[in-house]
Amino acid sequence: MAQFALKAALPDAHEDGIWSVAWSSSGQIVTGACDEKVRTFTAYDGGKLERKHDFASHELGITSVTVSPDGTMAASSALDSKVCVWDLNSGTEVRSIDAGPIEAWTVAFSADSKLIASGSQGGVVNIWSVASGGCEFSMPTGGKFTMSVAWSPNGSYVACGAAEGAVYLFETATQKLLSRFDGHAATVRTLSFSHDSSLLATGSDDGRCNLIDVRNLTQLASLEGHTSWVLG
Repeated sequence: MAQFALKAALPDAHEDGIWSVAWSSSGQIVTGACDEKVRTFTAYDGGKLERKHDFASHELGITSVTVSPDGTMAASSALDSKVCVWDLNSGTEVRSIDAGPIEAWTVAFSADSKLIASGSQGGVVNIWSVASGGCEFSMPTGGKFTMSVAWSPNGSYVACGAAEGAVYLFETATQKLLSRFDGHAATVRTLSFSHDSSLLATGSDDGRCNLIDVRNLTQLASLEGHTSWVLG
């Protein structure tokens, strides 16, 4: 089994628990925490971590952060039902989107960095324009609380995971629900597409990681090994 060693640590990076972390292609680490702040840190060779930006537009705890594929922006969602977009170079706010009551729990950028998908407590996936802040369209699952969302690298699919354990796969061009997968017995906390967009990995409170064939709409495997929630 591989052995890992701590390379760097930064005490008191936030004043409260960190709920979400993302890497940027420029080497910044983006974090969102219960202290209502989104912060970025630069990781240097040799293990040094240094705080770079401090974003404080949210009024309640941060539930999700994500970085645009082009590495220039970060987006965050929070318990205040806002989606905020940040410029990672200048450290300024690009956009603040009021998603409406309980309508922004998790966020993901599109492949071209022009759109953001957000999941909601109402079981709807909303698609927002970074340029205008407007809602381009919405895709209802018909299910419960959307806890996780992911956009495929080829831009063709959006997947979301729900509190009841279901995974939903949408086709973005038609906004059509392609399939619902019921392979989990508890909340789906995390989703990740393979680089060629052909596979989708899902993680759940049931301790399992499931693998879905996106093209054939079938579940390939259910992987055991964890003894508690799979969060990322």
